[in-house]
Amino acid sequence: MSKKFIYTLAIGLMTTLTGMAQNQKPNIIVVLTDDQGWADVGFNGATDIPTPNLDKLASQGVIFDNGYVSHPYCSPSRAGLLTGRYQARFGHDCNMPYDSENDDTVGTPLSEKMISEALKEQGYRTSAIGKWHLGDHPSLHPIHQGFDHWFGFAGGGMNYWGIPDGPIKTIVRNGKPVPQSELRYLTDDFTDEAIDFITKKDDQPFFMYLAYNAPHAPDQATKQYLEQTKHIEYGGRSIYAAMVNAVDANVGRIDSTLVANGMKENTILVFLSDNGGRGEHADNRPYRGHKGMLFEGGIKVPFFITWPKKLKGGQHYEKMVSSLDLFPTFLEAAGGKVKKESQLDGTTLLPYILEGKSGSPHDKLFWRSVGGFEYAVRIGDYKLYKSAYKGKTLLFNLKNDPWEQNDISDKHPEVIAQLEKAYTAWDAKNLVPGWIDPHRENVIKEEKAFQNLRKKAMGPTGK
Repeated sequence: MSKKFIYTLAIGLMTTLTGMAQNQKPNIIVVLTDDQGWADVGFNGATDIPTPNLDKLASQGVIFDNGYVSHPYCSPSRAGLLTGRYQARFGHDCNMPYDSENDDTVGTPLSEKMISEALKEQGYRTSAIGKWHLGDHPSLHPIHQGFDHWFGFAGGGMNYWGIPDGPIKTIVRNGKPVPQSELRYLTDDFTDEAIDFITKKDDQPFFMYLAYNAPHAPDQATKQYLEQTKHIEYGGRSIYAAMVNAVDANVGRIDSTLVANGMKENTILVFLSDNGGRGEHADNRPYRGHKGMLFEGGIKVPFFITWPKKLKGGQHYEKMVSSLDLFPTFLEAAGGKVKKESQLDGTTLLPYILEGKSGSPHDKLFWRSVGGFEYAVRIGDYKLYKSAYKGKTLLFNLKNDPWEQNDISDKHPEVIAQLEKAYTAWDAKNLVPGWIDPHRENVIKEEKAFQNLRKKAMGPTGK
């Protein structure tokens, strides 16, 4: 065999391997936090909570300065993210009822296609880790929704020590309860499981939905994380901050695992919160409102994407994007045909963040709570909010007033009419809620307490 032949063969093999590497499907990780405020990460301006790992990752990709979720609280927001559809399309406007044993009609139905199912069709192995909250009934759990592997709990909230409290607040692995002796602190436990899945020897690319329950209540943290926030003199904030810091440290562990295993370059990692920060201890500044509200503080979240192989770091993208966009974005990155998924309300972001496409991913975005008890529309710079909290329909120009401090509804009736018309047309394609949660009662109760507190501050004369 001649040297020339061997050289030609080697060059051909290298070319083939290079081509295979270039065409290799990316691994995909979604890191979702629970009730985390906009300003509770350094890359959005936090000065008290140390988030060095998240800040580093954000700097390596694209930060979405106008990144929204599709609902202001937990379960419906998750339903929208995983299906790429407005959850009102299938009646998932509410959290699951808390005071009863829910059947298989309460939750995201199996008829809805999730990201996990679409990526399995593209040859991916799939994992759901952490909080589910998309159906309490076993038939609606992740292993029936396109996930090969599931480690976590079904309900909306759970203690961080993994101590069981009924069937939906028990840590399970693929449907089987995990012994208490194997658990220490859930944020760490979920990461341990994620690393085991990432490093499993397998030729398939993977998709991982890693849904931490932090920093959702109850407020619990280990000494290790509390040590990082002892400089915060407000006790409640310092514990909340420790829970955020735990997420940061564990995302750092995942990043290190990707680097050590030669996976980082071709892994897409997205980080976001499921909704705005909770009313207590979280920081949504400079935005108005909090979780449950349709002010910006309830629906605009910390949000970034990294993909070192394709995406240039150090970018900020200022146009509106939505968590609904993750499904089509991932599918296109995996080589799938987005146009075949005609049910999607989201759009792929790759042309905008990879190719510099002009225009906007969305000209309009819509939100609806409890069948329209509250709703909001954003078209361009204008945002309409039918607020049950305030008992009126508000209008803001977000270009001039991004903090929503000045209601201009009385000055622009024609804009209100335009946005109301758009909402009515959008809502005509939705279903009535399949079940109801206590949000309506909670809103009224919260606003009454808010107004009473302000009234009390004026003293007995009310002046």
